[in-house]
Amino acid sequence: MTSKRKLKADLIVIGAGAGGLSAAAGAAMLGLKVVLYEKAAMGGDCLNHGCVPSKALLSAAKHVAMINDAPKFGVRPSGYDIDWQAVKAHVQKSIETIAPVDSQERFEGLGVTVIREAAAFSDPRTIESDTTVATGRRIVIATGSAPFVPPIPGLADTPFLTNEQIFEIPSLPAKLIILGGGPIGLEMAQAFRRLGSDVTIIEMNRALAQADRAHAALAVNTLRSEGIEILEGHKAIKVFSSTGEVVVEAETGQATVAIKGSHLLVALGRQAVTQGLALEKGGVDYDRGGVTVSDKLRSVSNKRVWALGDIAGQGQFTHLAGWHASVFTRRAFFKQFSRASDLPLPSVTYLSPEVAQLGLTEEEARARFGASISTSSFEFAENDRAIAEDKMLGEAKLIIRKGKLLGASIIGEGAGEIIQLVSVAMSNGLNVQALTNFISPYPTRAEIVKRAASAYFTPTVFGRSSRMLVGLLQRIP
Repeated sequence: MTSKRKLKADLIVIGAGAGGLSAAAGAAMLGLKVVLYEKAAMGGDCLNHGCVPSKALLSAAKHVAMINDAPKFGVRPSGYDIDWQAVKAHVQKSIETIAPVDSQERFEGLGVTVIREAAAFSDPRTIESDTTVATGRRIVIATGSAPFVPPIPGLADTPFLTNEQIFEIPSLPAKLIILGGGPIGLEMAQAFRRLGSDVTIIEMNRALAQADRAHAALAVNTLRSEGIEILEGHKAIKVFSSTGEVVVEAETGQATVAIKGSHLLVALGRQAVTQGLALEKGGVDYDRGGVTVSDKLRSVSNKRVWALGDIAGQGQFTHLAGWHASVFTRRAFFKQFSRASDLPLPSVTYLSPEVAQLGLTEEEARARFGASISTSSFEFAENDRAIAEDKMLGEAKLIIRKGKLLGASIIGEGAGEIIQLVSVAMSNGLNVQALTNFISPYPTRAEIVKRAASAYFTPTVFGRSSRMLVGLLQRIP
């Protein structure tokens, strides 16, 4: 029997997604010895099944929308066809173009020992795989998350898709049923509808429930106007196949309805990947949300262990995993005092129009602070760039308490880019006035943030007291 290779490292990383790769690269570039385990594809879910392919698919769908909108601008297209195989090739090319940044070759070039095998704890400081036994001063768990598949009767016996298969299906769905009205479900709904599929979304509560309520409603109405059927308040209770179709039975509270389709996409969120890690042997506490960590991202039960990204149970975003890696690097190697909660977390749903959120929503802020909350908004319909490009749907809304920025919600073209102005301000402790004190190039959409911030001061700057003051000052020679 061949003995396993023994390794010693300053840092052992399990998982080569956004958080794990960033932590491994940082440590290696600091001259530390790093061992990285990954049992599947390098780059994790975001590169291979999530952020990158979904945005590539949405980009293809946006080109269809542009063609359909062209007559409004005096351009009359002669027609077009959807080549699903070419669309898939575009998606795959996007993945392949980014993949070298996350590749095994790059990380080995940085000095990282990359082991393409499943890894698990054998004791609180030792990680084993099929061919290796590694001990490390620090261990990072960055195994991410996987699609959540609920125990709906009949679902396990019925063909269905998740984000891990949807981008590789052989043909465009004739009628796609989507379970879940969150960001993934809505993004895929708009993409496939624009590419030619009939689409029905089944959501037991309200769609985009984590977003600003008014902005979520505007996004949902836009999708409905494009022909997407969105069934809010419908709970799926049974799934089965019948004569080559997928059938979902759903309760509405008053009746049961049957929705039929050619394909079923399950987009009901994600769950942390803890299976197979033998966390008990490592003395690592965990629950359904992932590894139990402090705000420092350190395991509460094994101080040698850190958790980054989805597995840390604090949110499921690639950019959050990157921030977690930064917090880890600062604390573990530079002995700084960064915490996971130090910066406000932005999120974007990449629809047309995009829905971007930062910090507290208006509803959350009012529940916490009551009447001391105010909002200040500005609509895209009054933004000259939006008018020139006929992309006038949406608004920017700032959530403010005594001049302090608590959050922002933006719905509109390019909202994910625009909200970064507010993110910079909030992350650096700046108040709402700071968002008025810069020169915004004209005409740009991002000017909408400055206009929303300026609107907050309008009653003061142009109120009765100001008019009286200016009147007095005018008497001075």
